[in-house]
Amino acid sequence: MQINLSDELAKKLEQRVANSQEFASVEKYVQYVLEEVLQQTTATNNAYTKNQAEDVKQRLSDLGYLD
Repeated sequence: MQINLSDELAKKLEQRVANSQEFASVEKYVQYVLEEVLQQTTATNNAYTKNQAEDVKQRLSDLGYLD
């Protein structure tokens, strides 16, 4: 599967990975983030608490999806 990202977001992700020793590539980082989000939604039967919703919003913002 391929996902198209804006150039701006791709650059932010590349910088994040370059400044981190946790992830070997942008693909690994994006996969980790998506798995974490899916795990949280599955664990709560797709019902977010207010704090969880804020956490997801913050993660999406950090990734450049939200302004």
